[in-house]
Amino acid sequence: MLSIGPASIIARHMERKNHSMTREKFLLAAVVVLAALLAYSFSLTHDRATWIMEVAPVLIAAPILIFSYRRFPLTSLLYILIFAHALILILGGTYTYARVPLGFWLQDMFDLSRNPYDKIGHFAQGFVPAMIAREILLRGAYVTRSGMAGFLSICVAMAISAWYELIEWWAALALGQGADEFLGTQGDPWDTQSDMFLAFIGASLAIVLLSRLHNRLIARMEAAESSPPEGTS
Repeated sequence: MLSIGPASIIARHMERKNHSMTREKFLLAAVVVLAALLAYSFSLTHDRATWIMEVAPVLIAAPILIFSYRRFPLTSLLYILIFAHALILILGGTYTYARVPLGFWLQDMFDLSRNPYDKIGHFAQGFVPAMIAREILLRGAYVTRSGMAGFLSICVAMAISAWYELIEWWAALALGQGADEFLGTQGDPWDTQSDMFLAFIGASLAIVLLSRLHNRLIARMEAAESSPPEGTS
């Protein structure tokens, strides 16, 4: 199996036993950057209600990760992936997914009929939650076999994707045309199905590409946690 280059290099560096301060400095810097980007994004957006719905996962996840850090820190790989996913969500919230400039650039480059940025978001919606689920399943000893952990992680990611589509449906019922910016279907009658398919691809690729690296990082973290502090016998 393969691993993703830049993310794997950074994660390996941060997980080394003698680099705990590097890890904490990176996480502190990530929190500061995300807070600044959220504030800047909020000042730019033209639809603040849609912005809140788009970046809600960031607003919910960030406090949970901060307050759970001492009790249940994640591997550095997970923090890197979550940070990247947050950037995708914040950019989508700034412009709304159907209007993100990067999406228009991709649309022109590949001669697409619609802005595809939302598909990047749904790919990440499968990729990152699958890895989070895998870490919780393995480190919590809910599952001991890597293969079963991978299968269940994909199932968790698909469940999250399905719930997100239900939330979009409820938003459409509650807000009517006011939910158009949040939904971002751009006239595609199969938008829901393609969103979930992209999430499935993302979750599957995450498990295939990153499982071996993830196993090594988990083993390294558990070894560091079980070793006695320096200066004790």
